[in-house]
Amino acid sequence: MISPAFAAILASGRAQFNARAVEARRSFPALDMQAFGAFLQDGVDPVVQAVAIAAPERAGSFTLAAYDMALELVGHGLAGPAAKMPFLGAVWRELVPRFAPLLAASPVDALGMLSNAAIHLRGVAGARTAQWRDEMAAIAPQVLTLAQLRAVGQVLAWRAGVAHFRLGAIAAADTLPPALALAAFGEQQGDWPSLRAQLLTRPWRGNADGIEFGAFAGLGGEFATPPQVRATADGFIVSAGERFYLLVADAHGAVLHGASDDEYAQASATVPASLRLDGATLHLGARTVALDLPAGDIALAANAHTLAVTSPYTHAIRLLPLP
Repeated sequence: MISPAFAAILASGRAQFNARAVEARRSFPALDMQAFGAFLQDGVDPVVQAVAIAAPERAGSFTLAAYDMALELVGHGLAGPAAKMPFLGAVWRELVPRFAPLLAASPVDALGMLSNAAIHLRGVAGARTAQWRDEMAAIAPQVLTLAQLRAVGQVLAWRAGVAHFRLGAIAAADTLPPALALAAFGEQQGDWPSLRAQLLTRPWRGNADGIEFGAFAGLGGEFATPPQVRATADGFIVSAGERFYLLVADAHGAVLHGASDDEYAQASATVPASLRLDGATLHLGARTVALDLPAGDIALAANAHTLAVTSPYTHAIRLLPLP
């Protein structure tokens, strides 16, 4: 059952809400009103309750905006019990209420920003959605404006594995108060200019071990055949089967984008002299890494900050930070 606060608002504007539902059925003929009712209870009600506590005078106008957005989300199949994206419902239920003051002041913008972020993040393979939701919830009391909400959301999306957000996230953090910028990066001490300089020059800051990315497509992975890799300034161009990809990786994760055979042909196949392979033992300056791969066919590719290791015996790419 829905809360008394939400029920009272719906009852007081019954004709208006019913008219909105009828109009939505024209825009979305397949709109499941039973699913919509379930989302009102599961997703919208917790947010309405939070706004009614934070700004009771705005609860009615907020509910109208939330109701309209819920109709659209359910109409697109993005919300409700059978939604193709359950994460969005969890964000409304568990995260969105934490931003009640912002929702009360700018309901459409704040709801839209959080919903779009959840939809985008869920569409990025490998993104750690639960981490983003939990870290956003933890920092919510410090976020006072829509601009701060947008910037913090981008920073935390990068830290949750959306590697191609790195430079944009650092630029977004520049717009935040220094204390909030530090908090968004999980730093309790220090100063933002120093942290910013480290983040720009050390993509693997905080991760000395690197990551492994990729698996066989037949088992739900990314690559139909063992990948071959060449380096670019921003990442690596990957050839696997008849397809080509841009792989962007850093301390927080890796993301795959489409690329072309021309980009692969133009990418670098050279490796710095400071990197040496002795059988299955890799020498990275003073560091030695024993690879769990058969010796003989191991291939290396490197840019300024990352080494990629591939082999015809695996569909995975080992990504290691360079000194």
